[in-house]
Amino acid sequence: MTAIPAATPPATPPAARAAARAATRVLVLNSGSSSVKYQLLDMRDSSRLAVGLVERIGEETSRLVHTPLTGDGAEKRERTGPIADHSTALKAVAEELAHDGLGLDSPELAAIGHRVVHGGLRFTEPTVITEEVLAEVERLIPVAPLHNPANVTGIRTARAMRPDLPQVAVFDTAFHTTMPEAAARYAIDVETADTHRIRRYGFHGTSHAYVSRRTAALLGKDPSEVNVIVLHLGNGASASAVAGGRCVDTSMGLTPLEGLVMGTRSGDIDPAVTFHLKRVAGMSVDEIDELLNKKSGLVGLCGDNDMREISRRIEEGDERARLAFDIYIHRLKKYIGAYYAVLGRVDAVVFTAGVGENAAPVREAAVAGLEELGLALDAELNAVRSDEARIISAPYARIAVAVVPTDEELEIAQQTFALVTGASEAGNA
Repeated sequence: MTAIPAATPPATPPAARAAARAATRVLVLNSGSSSVKYQLLDMRDSSRLAVGLVERIGEETSRLVHTPLTGDGAEKRERTGPIADHSTALKAVAEELAHDGLGLDSPELAAIGHRVVHGGLRFTEPTVITEEVLAEVERLIPVAPLHNPANVTGIRTARAMRPDLPQVAVFDTAFHTTMPEAAARYAIDVETADTHRIRRYGFHGTSHAYVSRRTAALLGKDPSEVNVIVLHLGNGASASAVAGGRCVDTSMGLTPLEGLVMGTRSGDIDPAVTFHLKRVAGMSVDEIDELLNKKSGLVGLCGDNDMREISRRIEEGDERARLAFDIYIHRLKKYIGAYYAVLGRVDAVVFTAGVGENAAPVREAAVAGLEELGLALDAELNAVRSDEARIISAPYARIAVAVVPTDEELEIAQQTFALVTGASEAGNA
């Protein structure tokens, strides 16, 4: 394989770095195709100053929900009505922040951090955004057609609003670039794979990085001393094997379709299914793409992708819901076992994201029967609902089982602030 040179992060000018040291706020932007999620954080104590969401951009029914988190009397505010594009959306966000004395023109704003889904092999760490960086992100659009265009739009809009301010891209794929070639390569013709950038990139990397590091802290160890299996279970779901703080395998691949059963995605499937659907069912490539990404997974199996609703249906004796749950758990167990083998030694299995943090039945079923591997839950601890990172394994278990709430926005803010201030590390989770 022809090596792709790593990007040299553009240097932050000394004057900008000095200004950033004096400033302590970071605005985190996550631009989707029709939405913008945002959080403003103060990096002195990692506190949130404001959070919000603009959704249905480009529609008549656009909606902005803004929640200031400063002062006792702060209340959520909501706007409805057409928001034509991302530029209009970000201007509305800036107005809401300014209303709370947190405007984008504030000298306390050190940088803007942007979530970028796909960085390929070139971007292995947070990177100050330049036109060259943007051009490379755009060049990766064929392997991230749903995400990178929206990310680029958000970046260009924010840069136009604050061209003087350091802006940083934090890539979902970056954490997984440490995978060895044996894990990252597909067993197809090498020249074809290299020409078309076909390999396993992995996603949810910001979450896996944060959670694996936070798990090490929960165990009272340095990340370099700990081997962890991270299970990020939301509507999208992924697993990773993290050895000494470095990802050595992950379940998502060229796209976020591979791996675990998800809310609407199939996860692992025989590639020949696509040929069969084309030849026998007469489905087009776009129809198959929609089937596997939007009409499969839990929703394809039972009509629901909300684990709470599936659990309710199971309690009522619904067999389709039970089968969907069993398939979901079966795939999850396979990955736990596989990554146990990859790592050789496991210190913790950790659940995170919406389902992983809140669905006790999923955690119970995923670990059940794995006692010979050293895994066992404490039923009472597993049943507790909490926003805190916690151990839920039985006292006699050889391997810790944990629940660690993910915080991708904090991870992006920490990486962004560390880069623009020249700090040696992003801070402790």
